[in-house]
Amino acid sequence: MRKYVAIIISALIFIVLAHFFITGNAPINYLTGGKYTNPITHEQANQSVPQQYLNDSRKDTGAPNVVTAIVVEYRGFDTLGEVTVLFTAATGLALLIEEYRRKMEEIVEPNFIVKIASIVVLPFIVIVGTYIFIHGHLTPGGGFPGGAVIASGFLLLLLVHTTKGLPEKKLSITESFAGMTYALIGLLGLVLANEFLQNYLPLGIFGTVFSAGIIPLIYIAIGFKVGSELGGILHNLKGVHEE
Repeated sequence: MRKYVAIIISALIFIVLAHFFITGNAPINYLTGGKYTNPITHEQANQSVPQQYLNDSRKDTGAPNVVTAIVVEYRGFDTLGEVTVLFTAATGLALLIEEYRRKMEEIVEPNFIVKIASIVVLPFIVIVGTYIFIHGHLTPGGGFPGGAVIASGFLLLLLVHTTKGLPEKKLSITESFAGMTYALIGLLGLVLANEFLQNYLPLGIFGTVFSAGIIPLIYIAIGFKVGSELGGILHNLKGVHEE
C-alpha cells in the first residue's frame, strides 16, 4: 500500500513542477541572451552569462570545448572541490573497511577468455583513458571520465587476479603527486597571474594538443588522481592486502 501511495505522491509532485516550468518560462535564446523566470519565486535572471561563455571562452582560454573552459577555468574552484570530495570518499572507505579486510582465498579460477582478453584489452583501455584526459580541452571528455576509464582497467586486473590486489602504495603515491601537481598549478597562477588557478601559459595554436594554457596540465593531473583514487577504492572493496 505504501508503495502505491509513494508513486502517487511522486507523480503529483512531478506534475506540479512540470506545470510551473512549462507555464512560467519564456523561450531562451542562449546566443543572444534573454530572461529566465524562476518557477518558484517568479524572479527573472539575466542570461548574459551563458552568452559570455559562448562568445568569450575561445579568446579567454583557447579551448574549443566550452564545457572544459567552464569546468577548469571559469569555475576551477568547484572542480578542485569535486576532486577533494572524491579523495575524502576514498579515504573514508579505506578507514571504514580496514578492520574487515582479510586475505581472501581463491575460490574460482578466472575464465580463460577473461585471462586472454585482459592481455589484449587492458593496454587499449589505458590508451583510451589517457587520450580522453589529454584531449579534454579539444573534445568531450576530461580528467574525470579519463580516470574512470583507466580505473575500469584496474577492475579487469582484479577480476583476472582473484587472490591479488592492486599496488596500493603506488596508487597512493600517484594520487598524492597528482593532487600536489593540481595545487601547485593553481598556486603558480596566484604568483604569476595574481589569481589562484588563473592561466599563466601561452594559449598556443587553437585546436591543437599543445594549446589552452594550463587546462591540459590540470586535466592530466585530474586523470591520474581520479584513476588512482578509484583504483584504490576497488582495491579496498576487494578486501585483500597488498603483497
